[in-house]
Amino acid sequence: MLRKRCLTPGGAPLILLVCHLITALDVPLDLQQPPTLTHQSPKDYIVDPRENIVIQCEAKGKPTPNFSWTRNGTHFDIEKDARVTMKPNSGTLLIDITGGKVEAYEGVYQCTARNEHGTAISNNIVIRQSNIFLIIKFIYLEGSPLWSKERVDPILIQEGNSLILECRPPVGLPPPIIFWMDNYFQRLTQSERVSQGLNGDLYFSNVRTEDTRNDYICYARFNHTQTIQQKQPISVKVLSMDAINETIAAFLNDTEFYSDSPAGERRPTFMIPKGQTSNKLVLRGHMLKLECIAEGLPTPEIHWRKESGELPNKRTFHENFQKTLKIIDVTEADAGLYRCIAQNSLGSVHHIINVTVMASPYWITEPKNLVLAPKETGILICRANGSPDPSITWLMNGIPIENSPKDLSRKVEGDSIIFSDVQTGSSAVYQCNVSNEFGYLLANAFLNVLAEPPRILTPTNQMYQVIMNNRALLDCASFGSPIPKINWFKDDQTSILDGDPYVIHDNGTLEIHVAQKDNNGKYTCIAMNDLGKAENRVQLEVKDPTRIIKQPEYRVVQVAGKVIFECKVKHDPTFTPTIMWLKNNEELPDDERFIVGEDSLTIGEVTEIDEGTYTCIANTSLDKDSASAELTVVDRPDPSTDLELTDERERSIHLTWTPGFDHNSIIQKYIVEYEDGLHEPGVWHYLTEVPGTKTNAHLKLSPHVLYSFRVVSVNEVGRSQPSYPSRQYQTAPAAPDENPSKVEGAGNEPDNLVITWETLTGIQSNGPGLQYKVHWRQKDVDDDWTSVTVANVSKYIVSGTQTFVPYEIKVQALNDLGIAPEPSAVVGYSGEDLPMAAPGNVRVRVENSTLAEVQWEPVSPKSVRGHQKGYKIYYWKERSVFKRSRRHVEKKILTFSGDKTHGKLPGLEPFSLYKLNVRVFNGKGEGPPSPDEQFETPEGVPSAPAFLKILNPMLDSLTLEWGAPSHRNGLLTGYTLEYQPINNTHELGPLVKIIIPANETNWTLKNLNYSTRYKFYFHAQTSKGPGNIITEEAVTIMDEAMASRQVDIATQGWFIGLMCAIALLILVLLIFCFVKRNKGGKYPVKEKEDAHPDPEIQPMKDDDGTFGEYSDTEDHKPLKGSRTPSNGTVKKEDSDDSLVDYGEGGDGQFNEDGSFIGQYSGKKEKETAEGNESSEAPSPVNAMNSFV
Repeated sequence: MLRKRCLTPGGAPLILLVCHLITALDVPLDLQQPPTLTHQSPKDYIVDPRENIVIQCEAKGKPTPNFSWTRNGTHFDIEKDARVTMKPNSGTLLIDITGGKVEAYEGVYQCTARNEHGTAISNNIVIRQSNIFLIIKFIYLEGSPLWSKERVDPILIQEGNSLILECRPPVGLPPPIIFWMDNYFQRLTQSERVSQGLNGDLYFSNVRTEDTRNDYICYARFNHTQTIQQKQPISVKVLSMDAINETIAAFLNDTEFYSDSPAGERRPTFMIPKGQTSNKLVLRGHMLKLECIAEGLPTPEIHWRKESGELPNKRTFHENFQKTLKIIDVTEADAGLYRCIAQNSLGSVHHIINVTVMASPYWITEPKNLVLAPKETGILICRANGSPDPSITWLMNGIPIENSPKDLSRKVEGDSIIFSDVQTGSSAVYQCNVSNEFGYLLANAFLNVLAEPPRILTPTNQMYQVIMNNRALLDCASFGSPIPKINWFKDDQTSILDGDPYVIHDNGTLEIHVAQKDNNGKYTCIAMNDLGKAENRVQLEVKDPTRIIKQPEYRVVQVAGKVIFECKVKHDPTFTPTIMWLKNNEELPDDERFIVGEDSLTIGEVTEIDEGTYTCIANTSLDKDSASAELTVVDRPDPSTDLELTDERERSIHLTWTPGFDHNSIIQKYIVEYEDGLHEPGVWHYLTEVPGTKTNAHLKLSPHVLYSFRVVSVNEVGRSQPSYPSRQYQTAPAAPDENPSKVEGAGNEPDNLVITWETLTGIQSNGPGLQYKVHWRQKDVDDDWTSVTVANVSKYIVSGTQTFVPYEIKVQALNDLGIAPEPSAVVGYSGEDLPMAAPGNVRVRVENSTLAEVQWEPVSPKSVRGHQKGYKIYYWKERSVFKRSRRHVEKKILTFSGDKTHGKLPGLEPFSLYKLNVRVFNGKGEGPPSPDEQFETPEGVPSAPAFLKILNPMLDSLTLEWGAPSHRNGLLTGYTLEYQPINNTHELGPLVKIIIPANETNWTLKNLNYSTRYKFYFHAQTSKGPGNIITEEAVTIMDEAMASRQVDIATQGWFIGLMCAIALLILVLLIFCFVKRNKGGKYPVKEKEDAHPDPEIQPMKDDDGTFGEYSDTEDHKPLKGSRTPSNGTVKKEDSDDSLVDYGEGGDGQFNEDGSFIGQYSGKKEKETAEGNESSEAPSPVNAMNSFV
């Protein structure tokens, strides 16, 4: 219940009163109260005579109200009319008109609801039947159709005149909707020239010959009865001036002819409304429609403006091609002068409409039910407005208040009734009637005097849930008289909740402006008045908001592509949100291409219909969040259409086209292509291109071409399909505009000149009979031009020329219509011949053992007899210096272009004898060679020895054999042998160096250790230094006596028996351990081992029989305990080179005597070495000896 403090209107001193207004909260129905109307029929009730009449009147009260009716101001006795019944516990009337007359029940009805506390009355309800049924009934009784039968004469009218086709539908209640159609029920096309007026007539501002037809039909649709009726078809024939004289006689007798004078262009005049001014009355809140239709030629345009202000933006609409101005929800501010202007190229005309706005009464303050306790004070206010000002009349229980019993607690002051010191018997229903000439308002409001303790109307223990940072409203609806005071408490607190952040509203609701987590808890509301108190408990939970933290984003995708929209949601953990996707605010299409994931939407094989706005909505029971993104689908443009050729000239034409749909990707350019139907039919060529903002191109053309054009549109996605070709256009022939290009002269024989050129294309020929005129003359000689005319070829040969002489050359195009402009001359040369002279003064300077520089003097240009291309040096090795025997000579050639007079010869072999000569060459070939020059290269270092073999390995000696280097590169001065042992830990021992004479090919090493691996490093040398190294490895054999003893032990019977006993014992122990383990026991020996581990049982490292520290990468490095040779020859790269360059040794290879050759590489090489030793000592114990 609301408590207000009000001031008494008018009167002497102002008295402060307490006003009790019942708004949304009603008096509980179990308490005594006057009647309250809850439902009634509208004031104007148009009934359908095909259906029964239902006049509604519902009310509530305690005791239950009784109902009665009046009709036309007198009591309506329902009991006396068998067709009329009243619904039980209701005032609603049911009138059965089956077989009866509806007119008998037309009239003004009013419902009255009363009980012992007062009387409520309804509005006056006017019952009328739809007028169309009266018309139908009357006309059909006469045997006529709905539209009265009339003769509709054909209309003959001159082109350009104005015309009005009248509809004149029958009057209906409510009025019918008018529209014009043809015999095929197709609506007639309307435009600025032809349109339908508000009265239903069809207006032609000017007629055209295409307006001729015989089926202009006006239809009237009566919505209330769902019926459509039509007028007789109207025939219209529009004649031009030429046809009038031929047809006027035939139509004169039975045709209405509009205008017998020519209809030319004219300024506008109004067809409706007539005159210069008119008036319009409209009621406040209704719709205003103003109409201006003008005739004229050309067709006039209509414009509107308000003389005294601006048209209301959001409420103004222009309809019917600007001919109708519509303003909705009219207010008093819309009154004033409105000007419509009709204008064409010949002038303008205007009409002013004076709009007056009146108003039926409307509420400012509508009286509300009033509940007071005994001795309290209150007020009923009935305040309304209207134009003209309405009058206010008060009634009590349906009787004018001045005729009601006097009540000292009541005082009427204009639009208010003031109650003071009320008593229990003062309850009543008061009616306020506000009226003027345009309508009335009737309101019921009761005064109910009650003494009631508080009661809580809100359900108990209600759970409220609200999203954090939102407003929380906890209800505490109550009723009591006097009005209870509401207080709120939280949890076990004793202090009243009031003030920030809490607000207690007059209706008892507790508001928390911005709910936070600390507002969670239980709340108690207590309602108290003088007669008692009541309380209620509710609970509040503040939840985290639902938010889309990863929103879908704008996407552009090509047709047939894939797109993914993301939608990741954060929400309160107690909620499980539902994720829904919409397309253009509607459900997603039922298509398997749309895949909705947990936090995404995927669309595959995208098509153009997928374009739109996609919205992700995350819903919980309390809130929701949404995010949208646009999908734009792009594709290549559609082909252009409507190619049109205009402005045709001899050398140009204008091409226009209509662009195809760009598929959401702006067209960047248009490419214009052409086909030459005379010279290259079916072949399209590029002509020009224009920006995408243009849809036309001015094209430059060539003579004697049958052109067709087409357009290709280009956007970011790609090129469109070509448009359909334009029509063909042929240009007239003309003389050539240009001459052949790429004119050249170069003889292919010493006595000729071959003149070549690139012929003109068909489109360049400009006409038929294309030929070429070839001109030539010797350059720098005062000779006349020699010329010859040849057919459409690309070459002409001039014979009998001197060798390599310059000529001036011109080639000119001509055809049947003339000759091309004078061409410019180019210089060519007659044929070349071989050079006649050789370079002189050839000199050689040796720079080192592999490089020499050659110099020479150039030949004279005249002796070259052609274009000098350069010089060639022919050189070859005769023999090595220390070998006198010759060998097969392989000549090499180095070419030096241009006029160079020196060059270098790289890659020579050291200590060799070479010869060379130099030759000049031109385009024809080489000239004679210069005399041979001879030179020697100095010594160099040798290559690695050809091979290195290990022969006859013994206990303490072995023999090495080698081959001389394949490339000695000088006189060998000797060989160097270095070697060192390798122990079981792969460490290298001391390095021993031996110098061997150059004439030796083998060498025996003595005093070596038995059963020891050695690594050997071997190279040759000249006076220039040592050559590349070759390496090998070998093992000396072991002591034969030791091997014999080991073999004897291994073959003894006692040894074999001992080994078998040990094996059997181990097998028994294993079986015993296995049985004990399955029974859950523990092996005692194992316990002892676990408790006292043997320190000597360690993983094998140095003595495990492997060579883990020695690897391929360390092959040529000094290992543990080794020393580096003083000459630094033991290097990885040197050793590698000797193997790679000369390839005499390989990994895992054996020499003829079985010795091992190759690099030692990890475990694999160790195993290979063991294999070698086994071949020397086949004893079964021999393998174990290597670990000792």
